[in-house]
Amino acid sequence: MKAVVCEAFGPYKNHQVKEIDAPKIKKGHVRVKVRAAGVNFPDILIVEGKYQLKPPFPFTPGSECAGVVTELGEGVDSIAIGANVFFGAMQGAFAEEVVVPAVQCFEIPEKMSFEQASAINLVYGTSYYALKNRGHLKPGEKLLVLGAAGGVGLAAVELGKAMGATVIAAASSDEKLEVCKAHGADLTINYSKGDLKDLIREVAGGGVDVIYDPVGDKLAEPAFRCLNWEGRFLVIGFAGGEIPKLPLNLALLKSADLRGVFWGSWLARFPDEHRQNTEEFLQLFADGKINPRISNTYPLDDFIKAYDELAERRAMGKVVLTMD
Repeated sequence: MKAVVCEAFGPYKNHQVKEIDAPKIKKGHVRVKVRAAGVNFPDILIVEGKYQLKPPFPFTPGSECAGVVTELGEGVDSIAIGANVFFGAMQGAFAEEVVVPAVQCFEIPEKMSFEQASAINLVYGTSYYALKNRGHLKPGEKLLVLGAAGGVGLAAVELGKAMGATVIAAASSDEKLEVCKAHGADLTINYSKGDLKDLIREVAGGGVDVIYDPVGDKLAEPAFRCLNWEGRFLVIGFAGGEIPKLPLNLALLKSADLRGVFWGSWLARFPDEHRQNTEEFLQLFADGKINPRISNTYPLDDFIKAYDELAERRAMGKVVLTMD
């Protein structure tokens, strides 16, 4: 089968698609013929050796995908051959076949494409865990989403709106903000057009209650300064490249919370809660309250172009690799 193969950490452009042996089926696992795989910023960090997870070589990157079950391992009776499923796994998704634990699989709902299904697990899983479990977002609160047109950002916009918040989307261009408005943002901020702190206070009419930050870099501190009393700042990631350093007196003065969001570790520790969250946001999809947006699709052989779109921050929604 064809797969992206990483044989040493380094720039993602160094890696290649190769023919490798298909993985062997295992007890409690299923074999899936992959139809589509979501591409995420951590996938780049993993192959470059910059992520918490450092798999042994050689390995195939890719943390989420969707496809058709073609084989069942011993003891699997919860899924049938031929079922359309999606799932998350820290590696292995950028391939024509993958073997994964059956308990990690979810059946794809009606009216959801393989591309959408491959793009829902990580970004909506992360954003829902962040807003529900870590941010304790309440109806009527003001939610500021930085990097709002990216994969996790756009998911946070939709979920925040579905949870009853007033959603303020912040992004680097008017084009990206039009996408955010189409997905439910109430207010928008183009942070390429002025001082972010001033823009937030002007648009929000004061401060905000929860900040969702997958960007980091130079956006974090001015945004943190706009938190209301007992506000919550959610640290999602550092797509901007630089890990910011915040003066801790800012948290003291507002009794504000700085809350880390490590979704991957949480779901490994609390799989039942993760399944409950997934069922809840799948119901939001069924109710028409969320709609995963695909920025672009690329064939597996063009995975570098997919990485480029993320690395250059051109994505508006999710970037997806297709196998068929």
